[in-house]
Amino acid sequence: MVNPAAQRLAVRVETWPIAGLFTISRGAKTEARVVVAELSAGALHGRGECVPYARYGESPESVVAALEAMAGKVAEGLTREDLQHEMAPGAARNALDCAFWDLAAKQAGRPAYELAGLPPPHPLTTAFTISLGTPEVMAAAARNASARPLLKIKLGADGDPDRIAAVRAAVPEAELIVDANEGWRPDNLAANLAACAAAGVTLVEQPLPADADDALRTLDRAVPVCADESAHDCASLAALIGKYDAVNIKLDKTGGLTEALAMAAEAQRLGLMTMAGCMVATSLSMAPAMLVAQTARFVDLDGPLLLARDRAEGLVYEGSLVHPPAASFWG
Repeated sequence: MVNPAAQRLAVRVETWPIAGLFTISRGAKTEARVVVAELSAGALHGRGECVPYARYGESPESVVAALEAMAGKVAEGLTREDLQHEMAPGAARNALDCAFWDLAAKQAGRPAYELAGLPPPHPLTTAFTISLGTPEVMAAAARNASARPLLKIKLGADGDPDRIAAVRAAVPEAELIVDANEGWRPDNLAANLAACAAAGVTLVEQPLPADADDALRTLDRAVPVCADESAHDCASLAALIGKYDAVNIKLDKTGGLTEALAMAAEAQRLGLMTMAGCMVATSLSMAPAMLVAQTARFVDLDGPLLLARDRAEGLVYEGSLVHPPAASFWG
């Protein structure tokens, strides 16, 4: 006899159009392709979403294959705790881990934050991303977003001092953080950081390639530097000490909420500031990240704001203020 409450896993790829063009140092795109994992047990369903990232050798096809390979173990009773050892950190594990959290919350009739031993989440101010472009185009985009208190400026190409100066002139009151996406080099690092300091930038994210960031150890810098591509999970944190002041925690890198919460606690123990970051994705990706963001110094969960449309009943954004998800949506 089949157990009606046995776990079942369904996986699908979805495409969500981006509003305009999203450009960083590695290229541009007009749509976000996400992979959704849905766990079912009886009449209850839990969902998780991830964004495969070519930077880490991931594709929608490879992530779907990795998840579908877990279907048998899921049906045999795989737990969220088992999952941490069965799959490596990355996008695929993230989708399934978050689906486990969502399903567990629905099965328990209690919110995910409570299951995680956390206080109730509250609304947070998220950064809003300004894509890489000419100084004039970026200044215009920043001016259009001038009502937002925190802007994340994408840099990582020749001429960045002119870009950040133009943005600052366009939005003299906004707090600015910069993301170079590994686009700077040791020979222009000091000049670019000096330009950021002159513009009153609060934080610079991943200025150098992850395999060439030792130059940060001897750099006397006026702006704190945050690791993104150089940091993935708890095991990667120790190598950041002496090079970085902060770490960007993204669930697609950590492999889910479980590791992300542990990573945030360990980063703070090591004296690193934390940022809760995201890929361009829907509210289903942002919802679990809201729990990590509660203790973060910087919140960058603007993915749905960059889309032409979001999921029905997704997170509520009031300007740059993002509210926690409704329990019926996730967790």
